[in-house]
Amino acid sequence: MVSVASANSVTSRAATVGVLDVGCFSARLLVVRQGGSLLDPVFSHKTRLRLDRTLDASGKLGGEGVDAIVEAVDTAGGLIRELGVTKVFPLATSSIRDARNASQVVKRVRKETGVELRFLSGKREAELSYLAARRWYGASAGPLAVLDIGGGTVELAAGHGEHASFARSLRLGAREMTRTWLNTDIPSEQRIAALREHALERVGGALDDAAPRLRGFRTVGCSKVLRQLARLAGARPNREGAAKDLRVEDLRKWIPRLAMLPVSRRAELPGISRSRSRQALAGAVVAEALLTVFGGSAVICPWSTTHGLLLSLQDSPERYWPSLSVA
Repeated sequence: MVSVASANSVTSRAATVGVLDVGCFSARLLVVRQGGSLLDPVFSHKTRLRLDRTLDASGKLGGEGVDAIVEAVDTAGGLIRELGVTKVFPLATSSIRDARNASQVVKRVRKETGVELRFLSGKREAELSYLAARRWYGASAGPLAVLDIGGGTVELAAGHGEHASFARSLRLGAREMTRTWLNTDIPSEQRIAALREHALERVGGALDDAAPRLRGFRTVGCSKVLRQLARLAGARPNREGAAKDLRVEDLRKWIPRLAMLPVSRRAELPGISRSRSRQALAGAVVAEALLTVFGGSAVICPWSTTHGLLLSLQDSPERYWPSLSVA
């Protein structure tokens, strides 16, 4: 993390834009120079969250989770004001957006912190993941099909150029599928098979007549879920420390092993973090279904929706006004 003092000296010399990404497992503030490289951020700060632990059976965030959001956003808001960054998008992801009490959460955060949390549609998040992957790999990579497995939803996008020509969002996220399909310590083979069939059906339905147009596209994975699964499946890391690719045949070998382990033991496996160990099995089953449909393998991109949003803010900040102000 860059210190506030050093960050202030940088922001005084160059215009900056930022994203405050409030998700299930963390609230992350990332600030970059206007027109600068995302690989060289001016400031980065992360507060850990565990909103999955406070989500009840009805999909409502409990008081402990809302308190944690308020505290994390208040801390980030103070840093934003101290840094003097005026263009910041406070993004709340599906863990808040899809909660039954989302509007109440937003109102309380605004009242107590002065920060107006904003939502993007799943389709827009898919387009931003595509933009991030396109900028990472460049025009020479050819047509891309981008997969992003989040906690609540899965985003799919594809295209030939700078912007996606196809974008879909499906309620197949790892956290949501764990809650609705695999909500026991060691789920049965029948439940795992049922989730796989459900995921294949939803993905196939979303592609519909687009499937023939996606043949020959390079498949890219853009999410923490896919990055961790790639490490689990044995892919060698690249120079940024991320695994290079994920192949469906390797992933299939690990699904039964994950299923046999209680949640407390999954974090002992390579690549699986303790905070995401509970949703690792559902994420693997959904990933296996996606790779089955999208050609059997995906290269892993270290950038995703947050980076796509930063790139979009750099390109055309006026598109997001008035969401860029933090009181």
